[in-house]
Amino acid sequence: MKHLKIVLLFVTVIALLLSGCGPSTPTATPTPASVTAVIGTGGKGGVFYPYGEGLAKILTTNIPGMTATFVETAGSVQNMKDLQSGKIQLGLSTVDSAFDAVKGQGAYSESGKVPAQALAVVYNSFVHIVASEASGIQNIEGMKGKIVSVGDSGSSTEGAADRILEAAELNPKTDITRQNLSIADATTAMSAGKIDAFFWIGGLPTKAVSDMLAAGTKVRFIDASEYLEALSGKYEYVYRAASLPKEVYGTETGLAGIGIGNILFVNESMSEDQAYQIVKTIFEHLEEIHKLHPQAASLTLENAPLGSSIPFHPGAIRFYKEKGVWNQ
Repeated sequence: MKHLKIVLLFVTVIALLLSGCGPSTPTATPTPASVTAVIGTGGKGGVFYPYGEGLAKILTTNIPGMTATFVETAGSVQNMKDLQSGKIQLGLSTVDSAFDAVKGQGAYSESGKVPAQALAVVYNSFVHIVASEASGIQNIEGMKGKIVSVGDSGSSTEGAADRILEAAELNPKTDITRQNLSIADATTAMSAGKIDAFFWIGGLPTKAVSDMLAAGTKVRFIDASEYLEALSGKYEYVYRAASLPKEVYGTETGLAGIGIGNILFVNESMSEDQAYQIVKTIFEHLEEIHKLHPQAASLTLENAPLGSSIPFHPGAIRFYKEKGVWNQ
């Protein structure tokens, strides 16, 4: 009988072990799910490129399981369309282009509404309107009959240029000899005397503009602030008063003008936790962000949730509420 009990006990232990109910063994700590995020930036002559490049490094280094990369793009419009097609997961855009994107209008009238939401308003751009001294252009109206670059085709610069020209009662299609040049190509063309003026939406300073001036090209910055009221009335939350301090490009005086906010955006389908983690990481490493470009130093926790033309992602809202800066 004693031997039978021993045998039965042995069989029971074996059965328990085979069923997984035996003594527990240490369980490995689960690793975070691997996430690859591509950030859409802009051309190398502007602010979007160094901003996106640096942001990719910061997110990769500080978010476990995330590998963030960046791609050079034509800027806001391409970034929005690339988000729509799934080529990127984050991007940078001016607020005017973002406004059109979520409504499916303007440059997005054929591609349709883009499911984008904001994570942060990262800095404000200045609408550069630059004329060569040789052109004799003194104001927007003086561009009639001149050779003018309105930015890359389909870009946010092109959209703003057309709106400003229209506000000055010029037909942007027929009253100028229109060219679609990147900022790098526009500054080169101006230095070569091939264009009379160009529009460019960019941070202060924009390297391509600084390099052009350093090379000795004589230009005049055009004040378009008189059209701000008309633009603001028609495009709410998009255009704002801005200024060009004389120290930025070494002009004799400062200049009033038009400003446009820039946002970091994601697809609205991104999980709340992931969006929250991205925003949290940005503000935990704000000193590193500030070193990416002089314009990046303007990012603050208080300003980040202000001035977007599109809704914020729930993950971003959660973070801003935790920090006590969400007042919308």
